[in-house]
Amino acid sequence: MSFLFKSSPRPKPTPAELAKAIKESFLALDTSTFAKALEEVQKNILSMRQMLSGDGEVEPNDDHISQLAIEICKGDVLALFVHKLPSLSWEARKDLVHCWSSLLMQNCCVEYIENNLELVDFLVICYNNKEIALSCGNMLRECIKYPTLAKCILESNSFELFFKYVELPTFDIASDALATFKDLLTKHETVVSEFLISHYDQFFELYEKLLTSPNYLTRRQSLKILSDFLLESQNLQTMKRFILEVRFLNIMMALLKDTSKNIQISAFHIFKVFVANPNKPPVIINVLIDNHEELLMSLQNLPMSKGEDDQFEEEKDLIIKEIEKLSGL
Repeated sequence: MSFLFKSSPRPKPTPAELAKAIKESFLALDTSTFAKALEEVQKNILSMRQMLSGDGEVEPNDDHISQLAIEICKGDVLALFVHKLPSLSWEARKDLVHCWSSLLMQNCCVEYIENNLELVDFLVICYNNKEIALSCGNMLRECIKYPTLAKCILESNSFELFFKYVELPTFDIASDALATFKDLLTKHETVVSEFLISHYDQFFELYEKLLTSPNYLTRRQSLKILSDFLLESQNLQTMKRFILEVRFLNIMMALLKDTSKNIQISAFHIFKVFVANPNKPPVIINVLIDNHEELLMSLQNLPMSKGEDDQFEEEKDLIIKEIEKLSGL
């Protein structure tokens, strides 16, 4: 008969109660009762995840999600999520990253980060911390989904750190930083276009080092990312300026001779724009003429990658003919 005396389940906390409990448990991480506080944090993060995403039996309530987001912003709990990330266990960080994604779907959370940009700076800097680098990368990519936050990161002082992070010796972290770097430069065309126009010299001085890196992964990925954003119609002004620069023509010519087939093909798709430009300045023409023999040999030996079609061969033939014409052949 003991089933008659089973206690009723504890009522679930309201959004305000949960936000308050989360804040108190995170603040308690600074006290002498760290271990107990960490247990509470993990329990509260799990409760937050269930309120935001459901628990498999009960679907999430939109009103509760909205109220929770408002309370979390009001109590500066988003800031605690970021600054206390290094103190959390792997499991707690995983659940928190999931919650971060859901919370950013609420306008109040995006606005909170816009008004507290030191949070994204902290996340960028934490690529230096091997323990939490991948969690921070995930959280940054969630931020980058929103144009205003992407613009803030691009224009922040911490953005330049990505040029260092993509060459970190730890492969997983360098690859994650490259993924974040790519999102920053390709997700929002208008934001990126405005950034490149206003920061052209500073940006390409740093980017040049990636294209000439001794690291194969860095060369390949930076070349691919460059092609992804430079050839977009929104970036026509930047591309026109880029293809007037001999230093970048020389880099593309060198990459056409790279030992990697993938790098050769990616380099061709940028190199062809230098050659096809109807308004080539004399300095560009002279470089093409002076190097025409090597260029023609590289182009004729250029492999066709899987997925390339007749258009690739047509473009290659046109570029070969243009170089021959310039050289009087």
